[in-house]
Amino acid sequence: MRLLSSASGQVTRGPVHHPVFARYYARISVGAETRFGMAGLRERLLAGLSGRVIEIGAGNGLNFAHYPQTVAEVVAIEPEALLRKLALESALRADVLVDVVPGTAEALPVKSEGFDAVVLSLVLCSVRDVERALGEVRRVLKPGGQVRFFEHGRGGGRMMTLTQRALDRTLWPAVNGGCHLAREPVAALREAGFELGPLRQVLIPEKGPTLPTSFCTLGTAWRPPE
Repeated sequence: MRLLSSASGQVTRGPVHHPVFARYYARISVGAETRFGMAGLRERLLAGLSGRVIEIGAGNGLNFAHYPQTVAEVVAIEPEALLRKLALESALRADVLVDVVPGTAEALPVKSEGFDAVVLSLVLCSVRDVERALGEVRRVLKPGGQVRFFEHGRGGGRMMTLTQRALDRTLWPAVNGGCHLAREPVAALREAGFELGPLRQVLIPEKGPTLPTSFCTLGTAWRPPE
């Protein structure tokens, strides 16, 4: 397996550096695979993909085990050093070819129109510039290529929305790796010029307390053919 960022065996610090959050996220995300049904959602997110795929904000690489054999290659972009190291380890266990590379969503280190699909999985909440990041998504996708996304964002009633916005203005992004609660990923994709396909609203956790992070959307969008 060819791993572009593993030649030296070193993982260098990049422009995104959240070591405390990265350790916390790596721990809770593994438990969420079964406890919150995330493994099944990952299966639905990636089912039917083929060709070359770029995953933006790959985290610790939990998606890698769910890519179908029809995928020829996954280029996984992860800016946070510790999470990228864990993603490299996950890539070694994957059944498809995975290249883990450093980079940010706003400046993807790949050529234009080189991918059949883009995967966005709990990443638009934390990018610094959503509009610029989605512009990069459009750039690297082939015309007619698809975006598979699973994102959390604004939801619930008036009080929950006010809570999300208040947390976004105070401590939440600082202690959660730049995450924002009140963003609207579906609206952002539409405004960036993508054609939206089927959408499914998901509550995480499905049973139990409703949290500011609970309101998720699983869906598909396309770059219009040109």
